[in-house]
Amino acid sequence: MSHVNSTYQLTRDEVDFYIENGYLGPYAAMTPDEMTGIRAEIEAKVLNSDGPNPRRPMQSRHMDVPAVFNLAAHPAIIERIAGLFGPDLVVWTTNFWLKEPGSPEIPWHQDINFWPIEPPVNISAWIAIDEVTVENACLQIIAGSHRQFLQHMRAPEEMAIQEMASPDAYDASAAVNMELKPGEFFLFSERLLHASSKNNSDKRRLGLAIRVTLPLVHIFQDSHLHPGHTAILASGKDLMGFNRYAGRPA
Repeated sequence: MSHVNSTYQLTRDEVDFYIENGYLGPYAAMTPDEMTGIRAEIEAKVLNSDGPNPRRPMQSRHMDVPAVFNLAAHPAIIERIAGLFGPDLVVWTTNFWLKEPGSPEIPWHQDINFWPIEPPVNISAWIAIDEVTVENACLQIIAGSHRQFLQHMRAPEEMAIQEMASPDAYDASAAVNMELKPGEFFLFSERLLHASSKNNSDKRRLGLAIRVTLPLVHIFQDSHLHPGHTAILASGKDLMGFNRYAGRPA
């Protein structure tokens, strides 16, 4: 467990920007060269192996892969989130998002529509493992869309997920492309509308989503994630005792 200090302290302007727009960044947790060795470990231990969740091998790999644990609890991420949520922070899940060439579109959606947490409080950090560009389907976001909960509906079968926000509820022409170098990340609210296009390039796109909440939030592990799921107490203390935590994986 780490303790928050001022190395990555947010300015008042950054806090105000997040409140108004629902996201912050990009920031750099490390250089592209530093990500090279981490990428090799992820390729060896995540992309080519089963994980703690028998249904979703790319989920919860903070539980068994040290490199993923270290990314999830990285001070550049956790200390910035502490500037928005305070010092007591829980990484409640992690998930790799892999888009090979030709992988389908992910439609516009708000993450909280899908998540097993109550109350629905979360900040996500999305960190690039590969270079992430418009050509290989970077995330797109709509600034300010986090200020309302949107109705979701069944998505077309060719989409990568089963539900999407109603197209009448947002203006996609306002989308911002979140292009990232390896090792860069951005933060965003559980209600921020985001999407990604089909990967029409010949380059893979791999990123890690790190989901961060507060100790007062109940995580419904067994019924919605997988039996035995554990979170990480990434900073501060848990005085509530609602959730199960993992230590550093061996």
